[in-house]
Amino acid sequence: MRGKIWDLFCSTSARSAHQENNVSGNKDGGVHWRGGNSNIANGNGHAVSVGDATGAGETDASLSEVAVPGGDKLEGTDAVEDDTLHLKRRVGLFSGVALIVGTMIGSGIFVSPSGLLIRTGSIGLSFIIWVACGLLSLLGALAYAELGTMNTSSGAEYAYFMDAFGSMPAYLFSWVSTLVLKPSQLAIICLSFSKYAVEAFVTECEPPDSVVKLVAVLAIAVILFINCYSVNLATGVQNVFTAAKLVAILIIICGGAYKLGEGNTQHLKNVFEGTSFSLGNIATAFYTGLWAYDGWNNLNYVTEEIKNPSVNLPRSIIIGIPLVTICYALINVSYLAVMSATELVESEAVAVTFGNRILGVMAWLMPLSVTVSTFGSANGTLFAAGRLCFAASREGHLLDILSYVHVRRYTPAPGLIFHSLIAVAMVISGSIDSLIDFFSFTAWIFYGGSMLALIVMRYTKPNALRPYKVPLIIPIVVLAISVYLIAAPIIENPQIEYLYAALFIVAGLIFYVPFVHYGFVPSFMDSVTVFFQLLLEVAPTQSIFD
Repeated sequence: MRGKIWDLFCSTSARSAHQENNVSGNKDGGVHWRGGNSNIANGNGHAVSVGDATGAGETDASLSEVAVPGGDKLEGTDAVEDDTLHLKRRVGLFSGVALIVGTMIGSGIFVSPSGLLIRTGSIGLSFIIWVACGLLSLLGALAYAELGTMNTSSGAEYAYFMDAFGSMPAYLFSWVSTLVLKPSQLAIICLSFSKYAVEAFVTECEPPDSVVKLVAVLAIAVILFINCYSVNLATGVQNVFTAAKLVAILIIICGGAYKLGEGNTQHLKNVFEGTSFSLGNIATAFYTGLWAYDGWNNLNYVTEEIKNPSVNLPRSIIIGIPLVTICYALINVSYLAVMSATELVESEAVAVTFGNRILGVMAWLMPLSVTVSTFGSANGTLFAAGRLCFAASREGHLLDILSYVHVRRYTPAPGLIFHSLIAVAMVISGSIDSLIDFFSFTAWIFYGGSMLALIVMRYTKPNALRPYKVPLIIPIVVLAISVYLIAAPIIENPQIEYLYAALFIVAGLIFYVPFVHYGFVPSFMDSVTVFFQLLLEVAPTQSIFD
């Protein structure tokens, strides 16, 4: 039965490719028919050999995907037996930078830079930690660039754990990330978006929680539609919203520079007064700062869709993360040119307070900037999260249907839908602010694990192709900092949440042993898979790499 369904999808895809693209040279059109016998399908659905196609006078545009000498060897153009459908490379350098910058800059720097100030006790130390968080993110991302160009499968940490440690650690990462980390991140960002979108229409009182939650759910639905409809649409939205939030940041920086030019430097004196040197407080301050920087590794989740990944992945990282770090540093200085440290702490939305004091009748630009920024960040978060689900399911670590790709749009629709449903459940269930500390604590366990994976593979796979290679000291330093960020809060101020996080990770073994290790599949799962396959018009795919 599943074979007939596959034939149905294949014939449908071939017809759709012909009808929609009419073999007009559109590289994005048509199903990629890739088999070991070097026969592929032209735009009319007829099989032709590579030799015949290249020698013919009318070569179909889809044949441009056939492996040719030169180009990026990491793009995986070699034929894979029976692999007839795969994600397509549509993310270029600009889109890569936009994904990193657009995901990293969410609501944190606009809404709550005061959280870091509270935990450090002084402007000076908080500024140092803001910059240190940027440097740490850059070092971690450079190490990820080596991992991502060494293994260009989607999934980021999941793929690297599979290479270095095997199936179980990779499964535990996918277990935690798919069920908690990525959905909670999306839910938090969409709630921030909703709060500021609703407040624009409610001036005299706090907006009702039910309305905020409803708008957050609608935002998730819109972002889901964008990402399911088209990769090009999703990256286009990301590019536009990233440009818009950079304009908002430029407004803040220019306003701060104007005030400094007027001599408003009184809040930048005695910047280390009241500093707290508690190791636990510094670690949790890093959590707050790193939450604002989170997203530095998102491009690694979509490496199968990056054009020329050995070049564009490290370039995007080297451009994107320093840009965000500079923006964050200048924004903090700009805030202090307008308000004192006490006012920063007391303000519930620092950027809005800044706008009210300096922009006059244009103060509405700041709430608008927050909504634009959070929407773009949520879009990038879901874009990356769907690829993690796709990669883990393809290896049999999650439900098979989650690894399927839409037969015409080439988007991992089931994975995107799955993440969105969990995020909606988190939004509806209530306030999830406490998930931020849980997120940071658990995320840095896996970030540190990735650094360890890089170090391990330097010795276990010394001859592996590494187009981009970082000095070994970088992953060692990031690993050491990861250990500190994980251990210091537990030692300084033990909380039950840390135990819950550890227990949740270990609980994944309950499902790993029967369903992954022993491969038990309930008898009804085939019927469920076929039902959703027909409902969502998706088909299975394998990795495009040998």
